[in-house]
Amino acid sequence: MTLFPIFAQLTGKPVLVVGGGSVAERKAQSLLRAGALVRVGAPTLTPALSELASQGRISWLAGNFVPGWLDDVWLVIAATSDNELNAQVAKLAEEARIWANVVDDPANCSFHVPAIVDRSPVTIAISSGGHAPVLARRIREKLETLIDHSTGSLAALVARYREVIRKAHPQLSGRRGFYDWLIDGPVGGALRSQQPEHAETLLQQALKQPQAPAVGKVILVSAGPGDPGLLTLKALRALNEADVILYDRLVSQDVLDLARRDADLVYVGKSPGENHHQTQERIHQAMIDHARAGRKVVRLKGGDAFIFGRGGEELAVLAEQGIAYEVVPGVTAAIACAAYAGIPLTHRHVSQGLHLLTAHSALAQDQPDWASLAREKQTLGFYMGVTQLPEVVRQLIGHGMRPDMPFALIENGSRPGQRTLTGKLEDLEHLAREHAMQAPSLLLIGEVVRLSEQLHWFGQRYDHLSEAVLEAA
Repeated sequence: MTLFPIFAQLTGKPVLVVGGGSVAERKAQSLLRAGALVRVGAPTLTPALSELASQGRISWLAGNFVPGWLDDVWLVIAATSDNELNAQVAKLAEEARIWANVVDDPANCSFHVPAIVDRSPVTIAISSGGHAPVLARRIREKLETLIDHSTGSLAALVARYREVIRKAHPQLSGRRGFYDWLIDGPVGGALRSQQPEHAETLLQQALKQPQAPAVGKVILVSAGPGDPGLLTLKALRALNEADVILYDRLVSQDVLDLARRDADLVYVGKSPGENHHQTQERIHQAMIDHARAGRKVVRLKGGDAFIFGRGGEELAVLAEQGIAYEVVPGVTAAIACAAYAGIPLTHRHVSQGLHLLTAHSALAQDQPDWASLAREKQTLGFYMGVTQLPEVVRQLIGHGMRPDMPFALIENGSRPGQRTLTGKLEDLEHLAREHAMQAPSLLLIGEVVRLSEQLHWFGQRYDHLSEAVLEAA
């Protein structure tokens, strides 16, 4: 069966839904969103349909189906559990030249209801000809992740200025370029940032120029701890739209594999022993140069760029240079590693607070308040902690933390090679050496670590807390 795809204008037009169950309810609600005058025929209705009828939003034809229900309607959907009745409705509709859909019965349908991606006024419909609705649904799910919800706002804005754009850019090639600029440039960015008035101002300013110049931008994208499944939908879209991707050492190959195939991948990671200040300066300059050349730049950072990721520093440089930017936050390492190790960061009666720190601060001139960190009923999360383990242990125990306080050292959190080492704080240094724990690793300290014995579910776990657990029980 080959279907001819169309989009029906149903605003103010009567349509009929035969059936009063949950399926009929979904169909009626979809038709209402399209502006149709919905009539529902059935002996009884679901509570939601009854509510719609009492509000006057649908008309209820109470009772069993009669052919007169089809009078004056533009289309009909048969959604009862009676196959013979559904077939009768379809036959009568065919004779009256009324478009008919029978739910889950492609042979009796003269039109099909597709899976829909709704970015009104933009609508994307996917059909399998009624033969593989699960496949159509899966395709819809993929499209949902790729098409930003601001697309509808952009389409509405363009509709208002369509004639003005046509006059400003009478040549088709120039008009196409302008539309590309609208979508990929600052107007689209302003809409994604929920700034519709600013977007319209930018559009008006651009229309005063014969040709809008190429304008680049930077999207600061947080890639999460490594599992590509933890990327946000916005991060995935950014990777698929980027011209250039500047990525760090901790960004996994699985995440990079999701990027646009023809994007330039540029490694800008910092290595141990390297002058990090100079490297950071080179990163700043690379962002500026690519953006000024009119490219869409994704600055891709592991974890979350705003938690020990220097994201604020990089945005400050872009702001000083007048370069447009957006921020896509991600799942930070502490949250992801703890979850994958089965360790809740807070837990009733055990931990009512959470401190996130970088272990490098243990040797820094401005040290944290170790006495405050050593208190009970809180969880400590140390980033970049492998080389500083002895100092962290010394400071915490020296400021009053119990030597038997549980710790978890999580290596390669959320990745296929994840390893979790648990034990007592006083044993942390030699256990980490014994198991050859390597960076990147996250250190968690607190009573919540004990829960990993029961809740651990991902990767390997080396448990040196069992004796303490038995004593606590």
